[in-house]
Amino acid sequence: MKESKPVVRIAATARYLPDDVLANADLERMVNTSDAWIRERTGILERRIAPKDMTAADMGERASLAVMEKTGIEPSDIDLIIVTTATPDRWLPSTACEVQSRIGAARTCFAFDLHAACTGFLYALSVAEGQIASGRCETVLVVSTEKMTSIIDWEDRSTCILFGDGAGAALVRPSDDDKGILSSYHRSDGDMALVLQRPAGGTAKPIDEEVLRNRDHLLRMSGREVFKSAVQSMARAGSLALEGAGKTCDDVDLMVPHQANVRIIESTARYAGIPMERVFVNLHRYGNISSATIPVALDEAAEQGKLANGALVLLTAFGAGLTWGAMTMRW
Repeated sequence: MKESKPVVRIAATARYLPDDVLANADLERMVNTSDAWIRERTGILERRIAPKDMTAADMGERASLAVMEKTGIEPSDIDLIIVTTATPDRWLPSTACEVQSRIGAARTCFAFDLHAACTGFLYALSVAEGQIASGRCETVLVVSTEKMTSIIDWEDRSTCILFGDGAGAALVRPSDDDKGILSSYHRSDGDMALVLQRPAGGTAKPIDEEVLRNRDHLLRMSGREVFKSAVQSMARAGSLALEGAGKTCDDVDLMVPHQANVRIIESTARYAGIPMERVFVNLHRYGNISSATIPVALDEAAEQGKLANGALVLLTAFGAGLTWGAMTMRW
């Protein structure tokens, strides 16, 4: 089967990670856990923590300016800004509009948030692909920025050990050769919404004294259900995305999965038929930074020379919603 010509490509990536590091040894002093327990069950050694006065828009701005500097584009060159975040600075306006203003692109393009939790970056890439394919846009800036530590219950040892903060950005432009997105597959399951959620804080259950007392405005997760669903969903999505591109697992040069838990990554790779030596993992240094994990990982993989020109790359992700997806691209 002849490989189809892609419509769009990722022209460049960039990342921003806060300087402050929270190691497992630090968590031992905060909650009933241990470095050995965290390593064994998650593969995480440390994570980055944004200062209290640093917002999701702050981190998104820094990643955006970095990717603009790499490509030499001006704010006026950007037609659309899509920000993915589970931790917006405020409910109104969108974090995308905040980032738009900060990078000097106000009034020259349109901007909106896309909320699909950890799968957000892949969803946003598909939206960018559609906008460019339609002819409405030429250059789309996708920014994934997460301050996950702002919604963590630091008394819940099952979740507080998992997450960190950071941002990644990707510039999406039309493809003029065989490089770019070849296929994608996305799904969601609202019937499983309650296994990974923030029970309160929205219109269904606004924050009040009882909510704060019960800590219901913070993240809650049913770990066993999430683990099982994540592995099955990402592996199947990856297989279908490869099939859509006329490829098999043997063709994959590098799989870049959502960095949630090393056991999930290893199980997904095994079910997908991809050996771990062809899987990029940086979870041990950053933890789970939700939708920012894949753009940050892509940027690091490229920087480390693990994404050769023309490499076949498989992206897979899974998040609250439940949402999941995969994408095959020629780098």
